Amino acid sequence: MINKQINSTQNALIKQIVLLKEKSRERKKTGLFVVEGIREIELALKGDYTLKSILFYAELFSAEDLKTLSINNTEIIEVSKDVYSKIAYRETTEGIIAIAKSKVNNMESLTFKNDNSLILVAEAPEKPGNIGAILRTADAANVDAVIIANPKTDLYNPNIIRSSVGCLFTNQIATGSTEAIIEFLKSKQINIYAAILQESQEYHKQDYTKATAIVLGTEATGLSDAWRQAALQNINIPMQGAIDSMNVSVAAGILIFEAKRQRDFK
Repeated sequence: MINKQINSTQNALIKQIVLLKEKSRERKKTGLFVVEGIREIELALKGDYTLKSILFYAELFSAEDLKTLSINNTEIIEVSKDVYSKIAYRETTEGIIAIAKSKVNNMESLTFKNDNSLILVAEAPEKPGNIGAILRTADAANVDAVIIANPKTDLYNPNIIRSSVGCLFTNQIATGSTEAIIEFLKSKQINIYAAILQESQEYHKQDYTKATAIVLGTEATGLSDAWRQAALQNINIPMQGAIDSMNVSVAAGILIFEAKRQRDFK
C-alpha cells in the first residue's frame, strides 16, 4: 500500500507542502491545499474532496491505521520524524497529513434540496478563527450553504481548516462579490435579513420559515450599505450590556438557530 518513503526535508514534495501551508498564492496556483489530522481527512473524504497524497509518520499513525480510510488512487508516503516535524502544522499532531485538491467554490456550484433553503452569508471576514467558527456553527445548524462575500482570506488557509475542525468540508461553500451574491439571492427568491443597526428590527420578531439568507458583517465595519438596501428586513440582536456588538460567529449562532427554531429544527 505504501508507494514510497521520504527521509529528507529537502525533498521537492516536502518543500511544496511547506509552501502550500504558508502561501495563499501557492494554493491558488496549484489548486492544492494541506489537511492535517485524521478527523479532518475523514471529513474531506466525506465531502468528496480528492486526496492527491497522504503522508504519515509510522510512530504516530501506522500503516494499519490507513486501512480505515476509504482512499483510492491516492499516493501513500511514509516519512521520517524530521520530515514530519517540518510539515506538521499543529502542536499536538496525529501523524497524518494529506494533500487535497481544492474545489471551485462559486455560487453556480450550490445546490438546494428544497425551496425554503437557509443560507448564512458573511461579508469580508478577515480572521481565519472567525471563519472557522462560523463554519462550525453552519455545520451544527445544517444550513444549506455558507457564502463568503468579498473574502479576505482564501478558504483553504490551514488556520480555517483547523479552527473549523474540518467543517470547511461539511458545508456547501461559495464566494463572490457582495453585488453578485445579492443578485444570486434575489434570482433564487431568497429573503435577505441583514444584521445591521440602521432601520432594523429585533431579530426574533421576523419570519425565517421561507427561503432565507442571514447576512453578517465584521465587528469593526459591519455590513456594506448594499445589504441594507437589498434586505427584506434589517435585524438586530438586542444588546443589554455596555458594548453594542459581539463576535460575528456568536451572532451567527444566535440568528441561525432562531431560524432553525422557527423551522422546528428541520
